[in-house]
Amino acid sequence: MIEFSQQDQFKVMHGVLNERQWRLYVATEAKRRGTGGISQVAREAGVTRKTIRKGLQEVEAGDLYEPGGRIRRKGGGRKQIIAKDETLRADLEELLEPKGDPQSLVRWTTKAMSKLKEALKSQGHTIGETAIRELLKGMGFSLKANKKAIEGTAHADRDAQFQQINRTGKAFEAEGLPMISVDCKKKELIGNFKNNGREWQAKGQDTTVNVYDYRSIADGKAVPYGIYDVVHNSGFINVGIEHETAEFAVESIRRWWHSIGSGLYPTGKELLIVADGGGSNGARNRLWKMQLQRFATETGLSITVCHLPPATSKWNKIEHRLFSYISINWRGKPLTSFETVIELISHTTTKQGLTVTAVKDTNGYPTGIKVSDEDLASLSIRREAFLTMPSRMLCNGEQETSKQRSKTGATSPHDLTECTHAPHVAKNSLQQRPCNQHKSVLAVLVLHRASNKKHPLPNHPLRLVASVSTSSQFSRLTPARVCANGYPGSSPRRS
Repeated sequence: MIEFSQQDQFKVMHGVLNERQWRLYVATEAKRRGTGGISQVAREAGVTRKTIRKGLQEVEAGDLYEPGGRIRRKGGGRKQIIAKDETLRADLEELLEPKGDPQSLVRWTTKAMSKLKEALKSQGHTIGETAIRELLKGMGFSLKANKKAIEGTAHADRDAQFQQINRTGKAFEAEGLPMISVDCKKKELIGNFKNNGREWQAKGQDTTVNVYDYRSIADGKAVPYGIYDVVHNSGFINVGIEHETAEFAVESIRRWWHSIGSGLYPTGKELLIVADGGGSNGARNRLWKMQLQRFATETGLSITVCHLPPATSKWNKIEHRLFSYISINWRGKPLTSFETVIELISHTTTKQGLTVTAVKDTNGYPTGIKVSDEDLASLSIRREAFLTMPSRMLCNGEQETSKQRSKTGATSPHDLTECTHAPHVAKNSLQQRPCNQHKSVLAVLVLHRASNKKHPLPNHPLRLVASVSTSSQFSRLTPARVCANGYPGSSPRRS
């Protein structure tokens, strides 16, 4: 049996008793031993005789400790520093909130504890960093990062635009039609470079990466273009190796449709695309419209494009339902090869059942491709305004009467309108021209132009309708399908 001395007992009890209980304990032990007990207990317990005598006084006076009671008398301990230094609090507040004073000691420096200590010392205060930290917490201060909350100028009809997009999505979902959210994720360098985030690793087994992340030392660049199926909660990532162009964006959608979409929607004849207002799939990107027209003609799909209003790209569902989880899945892992990128994306899952398919696209997509006015005018595009108006303009330049409009089916649930005005239309877009032979309709948004002296905003929106009939007659028009808003600008951008 292990010997347990009196000193060991004192050591154990000192660790479990508070200050007052400990004082009473050593006092009762000294009193039990009788003469010489104070000196013996003082040596064995490692306390002063003064402490034991004070405990004996409390025992004799009946001033014993009660659970939950005070350990020390009220007013004990050192005074707070703000009680001894009356101007300290005010000077610290001035340092934290200079209120426009250009001569503030820390206005143009970080408000670290060491900087605040030096500034207060120069003002005649004596205080340590720990005391400053406690004082700041008592004043309601805490460390905070910048909060991204300013989204930019909001369109006056932004709420109505989102409501329209929501109604459009519900109409497609109710009929079992495909509805996808598209966008291009941040481009990533391929190589042994740092990837933000941390992962559990054994001690001494750190993952070392290059100090610099120059493009010249990379093995390539990954361009992940994503398609998120809102109905089935599934993602598709087409990882390109060159540029993010409109041709690449549409090719990504084409690959999704042929590999996954057509199997999930075997009877689907329509497709809803929700995208940002800028970039490769922007509202003013001519090449995006032309490539979508080719895709629509190839597949026989009627395509509806809903562009999000300005300054709301982060509201796109693909951002927080797909891209964010991909970033979480590959955090702390260097993207050393395209195979690593494909595997990490493909193994991204969530508790809600998200599945992701990733493929590598080795095709080249050159930039600088121009789309002429003639090419744009030849597309089977139907454009509509968000607000209603008494009549519409057919592609032959004539106004459509209410009787004609009823024949076109424009009042059906799929007569989706767009959330913007059309103050100006590209030149020659309303000229008389023979109906094209496309069997599918491509619906895109009306371009939003900023008001200026040359092209002031009209009192009403303008709707453009393009026929999809295979004959040259305008006997039947497919209902237009477009909503949302493009980015304001001075002129349509050519891709």
